[in-house]
Amino acid sequence: MENFQRYVGQVAIVTGGASGIGAAIAARLATEGAKVVLFDNNESGLSEQMDKMKFSTLNVSQAVVDITKEKQVRKAFREVVETHERLDVVVNSAGIVGPTSTNIADYTLSSFKQVLAINLTGSFLITKYAIENMLPRNYGRILLIASIGGKEGNPGMVGYATSKSGVMGLVKSIGKEYAETGITVNGIAPAVIATPMNVDTDPRMMEYMLDKIPMKRLGLVDEVAALVCWICSKEASFNTGFVFDLSGGRATY
Repeated sequence: MENFQRYVGQVAIVTGGASGIGAAIAARLATEGAKVVLFDNNESGLSEQMDKMKFSTLNVSQAVVDITKEKQVRKAFREVVETHERLDVVVNSAGIVGPTSTNIADYTLSSFKQVLAINLTGSFLITKYAIENMLPRNYGRILLIASIGGKEGNPGMVGYATSKSGVMGLVKSIGKEYAETGITVNGIAPAVIATPMNVDTDPRMMEYMLDKIPMKRLGLVDEVAALVCWICSKEASFNTGFVFDLSGGRATY
């Protein structure tokens, strides 16, 4: 990794920061100079991640936040801004896969609601309060993690695919709403990435998704972090309301 310092003096929030994509993005932002606050509902995972980061000079703190709960989200954002007196970057990478290899006839309503609550309602709340706290300075970068499954659909994963399609609609709508403010709202649509979130995915589903990737491999969290950290930088000043592909050649539009 090149020694970029694009985030010196900036403050960033990364949700889902206890592991996987969120942890990698947080580490990259902090390495480039940002003060990063990790949001996650997994308190023990947050503590483990913080222990890892104590061995470096990274400026990272944590907050236990359930992104489906509006009062918690509002309070956590307020505390970040009161502590650091600014908010420049928000990356929402919190999410769950939900049931896999499960046809809609066997997909329970409770599972569907849970996946949508975390992946879509959580994205809505994080975006809402990011905008609210960025508007006073007319500057900000918001990035939501969607999925190639939201573009193309993955059979047996109706909750996940539906929620990620919704995330892309959110990106496109809010990006246009605030296009004249200096706040950009973008997303990325990765193909399957090697993360702990995929440990419980049905092997048949993993094989299906891997077969659709022309590069014939999983994406890496560091590859996600590299793209995110360009999109969220001041360099990406003419991009908003757009969902970037990160699919190893799978994306066709």
